[in-house]
Amino acid sequence: MNWIRCWASLPWFALVIFACAPSIASAQSCQTASELDDATRAAITAAGQRYFDLVAKGDAASLRQNAAPSLAADFAGIEATVKDRQASLAGGHATLKSEFLLEAEGKEPLPHGEFLCGVFGKNGQTANSAAFYLDNLAPGKYAVVLLDATSTTARTNFTEILQLAGTDWKLAGLYVNPAQVAGHDGDWFLSRSREYKAKGQLHNAWLFYLQGRSLVAPLSFMSTLATDKLYEEFQKTQPADVPGNGKTVDVAAGTATYKLIDLFPAPVGNDLDLIVKYKAADVSNTNQAYQSNVAVIKALVAKFPEVKDAFAAVVARAVDPSGKDYGTLLAMKDVK
Repeated sequence: MNWIRCWASLPWFALVIFACAPSIASAQSCQTASELDDATRAAITAAGQRYFDLVAKGDAASLRQNAAPSLAADFAGIEATVKDRQASLAGGHATLKSEFLLEAEGKEPLPHGEFLCGVFGKNGQTANSAAFYLDNLAPGKYAVVLLDATSTTARTNFTEILQLAGTDWKLAGLYVNPAQVAGHDGDWFLSRSREYKAKGQLHNAWLFYLQGRSLVAPLSFMSTLATDKLYEEFQKTQPADVPGNGKTVDVAAGTATYKLIDLFPAPVGNDLDLIVKYKAADVSNTNQAYQSNVAVIKALVAKFPEVKDAFAAVVARAVDPSGKDYGTLLAMKDVK
């Protein structure tokens, strides 16, 4: 079985049990919805629907009252998610796609947890299986509830992590991601990726794969038969000169050399922009940061000219050692 890759550009997440590791631990188990007893399945489904309704109403206060203690103590991320996504969820309804029950046993957090759910075949995952990879997960029972949310304005992948406290399922994590961006779903981006690959435009192919996969897969620490197949198909497409996941790439601009730390697509309305982040010693001088940003944008497009055909604009973000950044957008037509 292939383990799922973790993408650094996942938006709108707030979860205290995030990880990306393929290690096996002993005291862990997972059940699919069909393996649960009726009472447990009904309780998980009801809690998942209740928390969706609170988010759709923008009721962050009630959501916090029903959160697990570790999440309630640091709830700012959830509040921001509720506020940012309310417009796309208001008046909408949610359809249950799947749910899973994960149990971590013992007295200490699992250093590296791999939860295998459902039936696996000799070649790995099957149509109804899934795997979750979680580091430092505290002992307890957790439910993963995947919903397809639809409103008059948007389709959304809505995923909750619930934690059992006594007889109540408390909210432990929330992931609210669009199912479409720039008017297109994941399959559209994957099709465009294959087209770029056929034309030898491997940078565009890889970047469109990243966008497509983020729409198809609701969680970066979950793998299924579909995501495993996508990884097998596209892993060899990744160019060696693309930064990300801790790897930097140098790009020269005049007499300066910049270290790129990330490169990924991002939707802006009905357009798709290209975001590049790079290391900067200081961003307090905004005039200087602006000049550096423009230089990086021009050098990046010169290095990867194929991106002119795929993206409406490039956004360069200078990031200082503290994590503070300064961004500049340049429309692709203005990149000379």
